[in-house]
Amino acid sequence: MSENTIAIIGAGAWGTALAIAMTGTGARTVLLARRGEHAERMQHMRENADYLPGIPLPEALEISADAPVLEDADIVLAVPPAQALRASLTRLGAHIRADAPVVLCCKGIERETGLFMSQLAAEILPANPIAVLSGPTFAHEVAKGLPAAVTLATRQERLGRRLIAALGRPTFRPYYSPDVTGVEIGGAVKNVIAIACGIVMGRKLGENARAALIARGLAEVTRLGTALGARRETMMGLAGLGDLVLTCSSTASRNTSLGLALGQGERLQDILEGRKTVSEGVWTAAALTVLAGERGIDMPITRAVNAVLHEGAAIPATIDALLSRPFRTETG
Repeated sequence: MSENTIAIIGAGAWGTALAIAMTGTGARTVLLARRGEHAERMQHMRENADYLPGIPLPEALEISADAPVLEDADIVLAVPPAQALRASLTRLGAHIRADAPVVLCCKGIERETGLFMSQLAAEILPANPIAVLSGPTFAHEVAKGLPAAVTLATRQERLGRRLIAALGRPTFRPYYSPDVTGVEIGGAVKNVIAIACGIVMGRKLGENARAALIARGLAEVTRLGTALGARRETMMGLAGLGDLVLTCSSTASRNTSLGLALGQGERLQDILEGRKTVSEGVWTAAALTVLAGERGIDMPITRAVNAVLHEGAAIPATIDALLSRPFRTETG
């Protein structure tokens, strides 16, 4: 496999940050925007003013809205919102070479089908090798070249090693894992737990409560992961604990900041309408609640967040219900 051209699908904050990082590998790098006017504006300004204002785009980075640019790509990074991945790959799949690995960089579960991103991609692009990239990363830090480490998961170890060699650089360090399921679960569940942590911040319940919520959130990640065949050590790694801690510890997280606004009394619809960016946990909460119910997996924090987001549950009563749960062993 000759990695000469890397194409990034999706010109939001994370897609743009990855494009900047990939330009630093020395490969020809192309950022594919969905809208022509967005691509033209970035080309003219050499900045993604909509999603990463103030961060210059490298002169070597090519920007386009023309799907045929994918035909030259040796590696494709797919970075649309999770709920838009199906539409994106369906629209662009004919332009992706069958031998080009597709690296999924969006975190979530498709709400309508309950599919994880790798399952969805395999359904649409059955001939393409699929990998998943996830971990504790804020887009603006990666775009600035600050150090970050991620997990790159694929069940094909040889492919994984070659992708790491192609995508890695000193300040962007991928680590290989064969545990695609565990990496995807960590990336999906942490967004829901982050909304809960934001609510805790908004209600001024204190740092003790937030730390406890992170720890119990990790227990939910681990219960779901082991039930679905993931490795427990993956939950303790970059894509599990690492991503959970980062996302739940800062209002730079879109999910945490959404929870903060909810905790302060804002309406979900108003919050979503006032944002350009997507808070994946809003939709993942619903899919996870269904999945956990079908599998008989106890995920009380996830269930509580879903009740607040989608079932009209009042935040004070929901918090009281969580705090009134029976005492139990920590590992139970």
